[in-house]
Amino acid sequence: MRDQHHAISAEALRDRVLQLEFEHSELDRLIDKMSDESGVEDLELQRLKKRKLKVKDTIILLQLQLEPDKRV
Repeated sequence: MRDQHHAISAEALRDRVLQLEFEHSELDRLIDKMSDESGVEDLELQRLKKRKLKVKDTIILLQLQLEPDKRV
C-alpha cells in the first residue's frame, strides 16, 4: 500500500512539474513580448521575472523530491 501511495505522489509531483514548466515558458514568452513593447512598466516586468524565478525554484525543489540523489 505504501508503494502505491508513493507512486501516486511521484505521479502527482511529475504532473505538477509539467504544469510549472508550462507556466515558466509562458512567463518567458510574456516577458519577452513585454520587453519589446514601449510603455510597459518596469515594475510589472520585475514582478513577472520574480514570478518566473519562483516557478523555476519550485520546479527544482519538486524534481529533487522525485530524485533526491540526482543533482538538477
